[in-house]
Amino acid sequence: MNELLLTLDNINPLVLWGANNEYFEVIKRHFPKIKIVARGNEVKILGDENELAAFSGRFNEILDHVEKFQSLNTNELGNLLNTKITIVSQGDASQEKVAGNGEAIVFGPNGIIVKARTANQRRMVASIDSNDVIFAIGPAGTGKTYTAVALAVRALKNKEIKRIILTRPAVEAGENLGFLPGDMKEKIDPYLRPLYDALDDMIPAEKLKLYLENRTIEIAPLAFMRGRTLDNCFVILDEAQNTTDMQLKMFLTRMGPSAKFIVTGDVTQIDLPRKQQSSLHTALRLFAEIKGIDIIYLTGEDVVRHKLVKKILEAYGDIQ
Repeated sequence: MNELLLTLDNINPLVLWGANNEYFEVIKRHFPKIKIVARGNEVKILGDENELAAFSGRFNEILDHVEKFQSLNTNELGNLLNTKITIVSQGDASQEKVAGNGEAIVFGPNGIIVKARTANQRRMVASIDSNDVIFAIGPAGTGKTYTAVALAVRALKNKEIKRIILTRPAVEAGENLGFLPGDMKEKIDPYLRPLYDALDDMIPAEKLKLYLENRTIEIAPLAFMRGRTLDNCFVILDEAQNTTDMQLKMFLTRMGPSAKFIVTGDVTQIDLPRKQQSSLHTALRLFAEIKGIDIIYLTGEDVVRHKLVKKILEAYGDIQ
């Protein structure tokens, strides 16, 4: 029996082997005549010479893919192995596991696995493949922004887009930030902090710093979008309940032919002046029947923060 020893350089084992070692089990089943032992960043393979050669060729293709994209899903692994993959999940022996059914969307630094954890978050993941604009509407803590950012990061890692643009209305300062201390970045960062927090979970610090410096990822107030055409990019408008009809129209009409837009908002937390109507009320009425635009409503059932957040939302009820 021959032995082959491989070292996984620049490879995150969590990405390669999948959650709960699902991909590891798939690879073992695909090569039943050899023995595969994985420990840390080393893989030992035992078998006859021909089987090891066949395994080595396929496995190196998988390693190249993971190193290049820093991601791997069921369909990609099936293509690399030239086979259809069905991963059995608990309670459903026939269910094929895809990102929309709870598979990892993005593998972040320090072993963080970002996945859709609720039914409506999974709807967001499934919807982005067939729709270019998604409205994700729901209360605080439902993961709408976090899921949207994860989908954007996945698209960037998979080379589906060239840039990510994240924006929010700086409504508390009336989009007039001149009176605040510091330079422009220091003025706007407090309003954009939740977007940075999400990115911190999904991209290593040094790479995120580089992306921000070379504008692969851009985070800016909504007012900065005026007059631009946003193409070949994934764009997220967060806290859209604090935009007016004209602001949302301006944002949506920035869309280039190869772009994805996600608009998130919570109609129970509107900070606009009393006489101004939130754009979401208009948008949800106007866009309900337009093909290519999907509207997903998240509820208290989708809350993924502390368990008390769900109870707090229930206690407030319709109070705004």
